[in-house]
Amino acid sequence: MNIEKIVSELNFKAVRSGGAGGQHVNKVSSKVVLFFNLNTSKGLSDLEKERLRKSISSKLNSDYILILNCDETRSQHRNKELVISRFLEILKNGLKVQKTRRPTKVPRSVVKKRMESKKKQSDKKSNRKKPLKDL
Repeated sequence: MNIEKIVSELNFKAVRSGGAGGQHVNKVSSKVVLFFNLNTSKGLSDLEKERLRKSISSKLNSDYILILNCDETRSQHRNKELVISRFLEILKNGLKVQKTRRPTKVPRSVVKKRMESKKKQSDKKSNRKKPLKDL
């Protein structure tokens, strides 16, 4: 993954942020929208692209374009920095390979302990029965 190349491929759009804010919010485009086309990216290998398609499929649209918004601050430049850092975090998490789970055996001591407790319970129940009459 070539981060510099990927960041250079990002497209940004500044739009007006919604919500409360008075007169100033209606004049300034401080919200930043990031667009990243996964299919046309040259900073990712084919294997990485395929892994990302599977891992972040819920965040991609039908054309495999990732769209992120940021309107946390009143500064467009700060919002751009925040959305880039969030984007890189999503990519890093999407490219992580999870370890395969290896099932473990039940230890012999645990099996022995369980069998002993079952035997103890069985003895307890059998001792409650009436004794057999001897002829």
